[in-house]
Amino acid sequence: MEKLENRQAIDPITSQVLRGALENVAIEMGYKLARMSYSSIIRESEDFGCALLDAEGQQLCESTTSTPLQSGPIPGYMRGIKKLMEQRGDVFRPGDVIMHNSPYYGASHQPDVGFFVPVYYEDQLIGFSCSTAHHLDLGALTPGSCGIVDAVDAYAEGLQFKAVKVYDQGVRNEMIWQMLKDNVRAADMVVGDMEAQIATCRIGAERYLEIVERYGLDTVLAASEDLMAYSERMMRNEIAKLPDGTYKAEGYIDGFLDSPDPEKKDLKLCVALTVKGSDVIVDLTGTSPQVSDRPINMPLEGTVDIAVYFTLRSVLLDSDLFGHIPQNSGLMRPIQIIAPKGTLVNPSFPAPTIARFCPGNMVADTLMHALGQIVPEKISAGIGNLNVVAYSGLKEEQYWVYMDIMEGSYGGRYEKDGMDAVDTLYANTRNNPIEDIESHYPLRVTRYELFDHSAAAGKFRGGIGSVREVMFLANGGFSVEGDGQKYKPWGFSGGNDGTACQLILRSPGGEETPLPSKIPHHRAQKGDSLMLIGPGGGGYGNPLERDSAAVLSDVLDGYISLESAERDYGVVISGREIDWEATGRLRS
Repeated sequence: MEKLENRQAIDPITSQVLRGALENVAIEMGYKLARMSYSSIIRESEDFGCALLDAEGQQLCESTTSTPLQSGPIPGYMRGIKKLMEQRGDVFRPGDVIMHNSPYYGASHQPDVGFFVPVYYEDQLIGFSCSTAHHLDLGALTPGSCGIVDAVDAYAEGLQFKAVKVYDQGVRNEMIWQMLKDNVRAADMVVGDMEAQIATCRIGAERYLEIVERYGLDTVLAASEDLMAYSERMMRNEIAKLPDGTYKAEGYIDGFLDSPDPEKKDLKLCVALTVKGSDVIVDLTGTSPQVSDRPINMPLEGTVDIAVYFTLRSVLLDSDLFGHIPQNSGLMRPIQIIAPKGTLVNPSFPAPTIARFCPGNMVADTLMHALGQIVPEKISAGIGNLNVVAYSGLKEEQYWVYMDIMEGSYGGRYEKDGMDAVDTLYANTRNNPIEDIESHYPLRVTRYELFDHSAAAGKFRGGIGSVREVMFLANGGFSVEGDGQKYKPWGFSGGNDGTACQLILRSPGGEETPLPSKIPHHRAQKGDSLMLIGPGGGGYGNPLERDSAAVLSDVLDGYISLESAERDYGVVISGREIDWEATGRLRS
């Protein structure tokens, strides 16, 4: 491709016009994928990504409805695809559609399948139209594409697609599609979602070509490089404001708390953030070794890098302060990641990775803890992680599969309380409406509410987790991947630590059985209920500095108890009013 320096520089107005045009293509792709999809995980939870890449694989734009953990890895998918195709001596051709999901070649994890359509203009490859999405079954040992927490290697996690051409020069590869239908449960839903992704990519390719035909290829390429340079410049400007030095933090994930093997639990994450001028190095040396036969390892490219990029971008370029910053590959240029091979954050094949979500979120959380040493007003206290459940069963001879994302919560922030019952950090998915669940599956949601008296104390309290209880209306099963039953979200600057999550199985007779946060497929009988209690984020600042009226309001709303108001905040409440004299004595 002709390099930018050999072309005439583009004026800023045209560059911004093309920014809007490119971004609107990705936005249209996202909305149409959601509307065409069959599964609730795409249609309702929006666990997908859409983007346009240039011919070099650099991201030009992404859909605003995407989750960062879907759109962010798309350039890595393409790097993996190119590497595989070079190894095979294969090339891109007009009419190709490439399917890819290998976490050791750029993909985030095995259930996130990407589809890529090369875009040609006057016989020249000018870019790629891309979509990724989570699929609810890809033929692993047990139903559902989450909660396969007993996978012993990458092969046990389901079908692997390494740069597979499902359309070759416009011709549909029927045997690939037949293999899919023969090897996945709920085949109509999964294949339907995949075909929706392909249609989405073709729409993106058409729109991209329309822009090129209207403005000219040189102008579009010049604008793309100008926008990436602008995003890079904005990121570097903010990094340069930070004091040079190295800032460290450690975090822990529960792992498999019920395992007798000490190498599978109490796993450490280490972050050393080095600022040098306008560059940042994130060194993860010291993180625990990989767990070779359990799937909580994280692909460096596809999960760990996105946790790092997203956290730095969100903290340093807050949209409330900076407005819209083009989301493209320029943002990543100032950042270098060091991750020793054979650790949780850079495993060696074929270590399994399917349950990488919660550990990856804790990489982001630990990096944010390190950032708190230099930009304390821009971070939150520790976050309450998410939990993911796969519900499944048979109706006659057909499987039904449903994936439920149990939201977490944010810690308190500078001058603000933490956000309650919300997806955190690199997730950004939506909860699934109760009406949608109950109208499609033999499940009933019997309880869904905020967890009473659980807000972590702080000048700005931690966010509150939710309680969700789901009853089986027919025999079935479930599996769970989660974390945070032992290690609570960290409090910041004198704030209290948050609350741990819980998982409880309730029988029809009311007997309750506590479960660990990671459950391989477990059979459930009609009338059984699974109750998830979400974690609460950490508190921010000294609780004794919290406004007394805000403490009273928290008590009246059920966020904290009367005992917590007095013990943690030094606020005495009598009836529905503050006892100012007793409060003054306690707070002094």
